[in-house]
Amino acid sequence: MILQTVIKILSEIKESPELLSTLKPETDIVNEVGLDSLQMINFVLAIEDAFGVEIDFDNFDIEHLSSIQAFVAYLEKERAAVVNGAGGQAAEQPIYD
Repeated sequence: MILQTVIKILSEIKESPELLSTLKPETDIVNEVGLDSLQMINFVLAIEDAFGVEIDFDNFDIEHLSSIQAFVAYLEKERAAVVNGAGGQAAEQPIYD
């Protein structure tokens, strides 16, 4: 389910319906799909919307984009953390002097 959704989002971001049939779990998102910087931003935003997660770039590594499967594994870990209450960023408390 997650894999198919990620592939669908990549296809939509690239505006290339043929990617639906050519992208595989081992496809490198950076080097083979070839998202430019704006497409990468749109991809991240679409992923966050689709899966209800917030990608924390302090914990995100370029290796997570080495394949679609690696990215799916990252998403599964993030979703599990959200479900278990450990994910997401803690709300900042205002500091009063």
